[in-house]
Amino acid sequence: MKKSLSIYIHIPFCAKKCAYCDFLSFAGATVPDQNEYVRSLCDEIKLYKSYYDRYIVKTIYIGGGTPSTLTSSQISTIMDTIRSTFHISRKLEATIEVNPGVSKYTDMLSYIESGINRMSIGMQSTNDVCLGYLGRIHSYNDFLETYDMARRAGFNNVNIDIMSGIPGQDEHSYAETLNKVCELEPEHISSYSLQVEEGTPLASNEELLAMLPDEGTDRLMYAMTKKILSVYGYNRYEISNYSKPGYESKHNTVYWTGGEYVGFGIGASSYFKGERFSNITDIRDYNSISDKIHKLESENVNVNQIYNMVHMDYRKDTTIMYRESKMEEFMFLGLRMIRGVSRKDFINRFNSDIYEIYGEVINKYVTEGYMGSDENRIWLTDKGIDVSNYILADFILDK
Repeated sequence: MKKSLSIYIHIPFCAKKCAYCDFLSFAGATVPDQNEYVRSLCDEIKLYKSYYDRYIVKTIYIGGGTPSTLTSSQISTIMDTIRSTFHISRKLEATIEVNPGVSKYTDMLSYIESGINRMSIGMQSTNDVCLGYLGRIHSYNDFLETYDMARRAGFNNVNIDIMSGIPGQDEHSYAETLNKVCELEPEHISSYSLQVEEGTPLASNEELLAMLPDEGTDRLMYAMTKKILSVYGYNRYEISNYSKPGYESKHNTVYWTGGEYVGFGIGASSYFKGERFSNITDIRDYNSISDKIHKLESENVNVNQIYNMVHMDYRKDTTIMYRESKMEEFMFLGLRMIRGVSRKDFINRFNSDIYEIYGEVINKYVTEGYMGSDENRIWLTDKGIDVSNYILADFILDK
């Protein structure tokens, strides 16, 4: 039986970089040649044809950046390359991120035809003033048009991203966003609190920083999310993610449960065969590897030899995950899931009972009401989720 594998594809292009964004992306006059990047991306994917032969791809996630800044034919080329390189599950979940105002209806039809069956739309807010503060290029009406096109094109699995803690936002405007989104009945909603990252335009804008909601309002909005979404039938299955029954993100669940995945494109991260590694971030260096591959092909070098000669050129960082590190990740990724972690899975993976390793920490937080435990699972309570960052840090083992 073939093992399960997930694929992440990084598209580093945007129409405009948002004020809060610190992701690896290019916008405006700084955008490199997209055709060259797609060629390089496909060359990287094809390089691994025999390497992943014993695996079957269950999920694909095309993220960025803004993948929908590529043409639909470029997206189709990427999907065709994946299909010709990997064994693909008949129950594949394939997601593409889009931003409102970027995609056309014909693009969405093309996405469907290429095998993409899930869409994630970055809306963030229904309030146009708040969208302006974030540096978003779309309006709420632009989002509604994009959402309508997705439905008409045939997407029956749609996620909408929303954000709290935005400059100028209060509990009333946030509640309006929650209610409007729920009334559209998407299958999935991701709700994140704005993080002000160092080096972004937002971090240096004192006027906007002064307009951020205070801590009390931010906590109120956080609590409102679960309350309002549950009224509309959305189940919270991870700290920041809610879905209708059966529509949990399969791809993201792979991350949280320690499944194997490989990333293609600049800066893309992977977890495979006990190693975490990421790709180089310089797009010129990345494209030059493709040139090297084509030169070797023209010299009739065997494909396996080409792989041995160039595959490490893609890597920037590699970390071998030893037993202790795997245990730590099992806990602080798995506990992000509302269902928590399985005691049986822990034994199967590490040949130790979870209480042998973490009994003191678990008992402490169960006693204080931050965690729950039974004979099968261990999980964070609502009280624990509210301070999850502090709790999860205690699952780092003393080396």
